[in-house]
Amino acid sequence: MFKVGDLAVYPAQGVGVIEAIENREVMGNKQLFYIMKIMGNGMKIMIPMNGADAVGLREVIAREEIPKIYEILRNKDVTIDKQTWNKRYREYLEKIKTGSVFEIARVLRDLFILKNDKNLSFGERKMMDTAKSLLIKEISVATNAEETKIEQDLKMIFPIQ
Repeated sequence: MFKVGDLAVYPAQGVGVIEAIENREVMGNKQLFYIMKIMGNGMKIMIPMNGADAVGLREVIAREEIPKIYEILRNKDVTIDKQTWNKRYREYLEKIKTGSVFEIARVLRDLFILKNDKNLSFGERKMMDTAKSLLIKEISVATNAEETKIEQDLKMIFPIQ
């Protein structure tokens, strides 16, 4: 359960602030909603409190978990599935939708490795940017560091971006 002012992560959208908890009527049913403002783009999202777990709303990753993210990113010894770009895209999209910061890190790593082998499709390039920005924002919030510092850390792992 979140309180007003808490930071939370909404899958595929990123870190946001719970701005309010409001009682709203939707299709004749009154229920409580979290009103969340996404930090990256200012978008507001209404999330039913009783369905928050189902949509994947979660706390920002703990500072102690961050080394695991960097470990995933540094592990270049992985096999990238050589399926068609659109199948890969759907698979990566599902991983991002889980909201797991570790899955997002795997998507970023895999797309970067793939990018070194061949040109990415427009959708894959956009997804790579999305995964990168989601990671940067969450790591920045979790460590209380500037986003530019986190971006520099990522450039050290992935030198040619």
